[in-house]
Amino acid sequence: MMKIEISRLDDAFHFEAVNEEGRTVQVDASPEIGGKNQGVRPMQLLLVAIGTCSVFDMLVILKKQRQEVKDVKITVIGERAKGVVPSPFVKIKMHFRFWGNLEEEKVKRAVELGVEKYCSVREMLKHDAEISYTYEINP
Repeated sequence: MMKIEISRLDDAFHFEAVNEEGRTVQVDASPEIGGKNQGVRPMQLLLVAIGTCSVFDMLVILKKQRQEVKDVKITVIGERAKGVVPSPFVKIKMHFRFWGNLEEEKVKRAVELGVEKYCSVREMLKHDAEISYTYEINP
């Protein structure tokens, strides 16, 4: 079981979420509805969640394969439904950029498994959004 405590920080939409270990993330709404851009928006957090959920498993797999990952960066782009409320994501594109001494086939397999098999966030979103991914290896 997981537990998150969420507290309001101002008289508008600025909140702070705290996990069991005391780690925090601040969330706020857009200025269009009265927020002040003092935190990440809830839908942005979903993109953070799917990107990091996927890459965590990739890194575990690559480590087991004795691949030396010096760095990794992830770009996640979400496209939301237009003209409807609520407006869920209809497309999510992830691009993983790896640096290090890496074998193409091992990275390809780790990316496939990380996204398609092990990511719980993707599992939750896959019925509502078209989820795609690409990767590149840099020396």
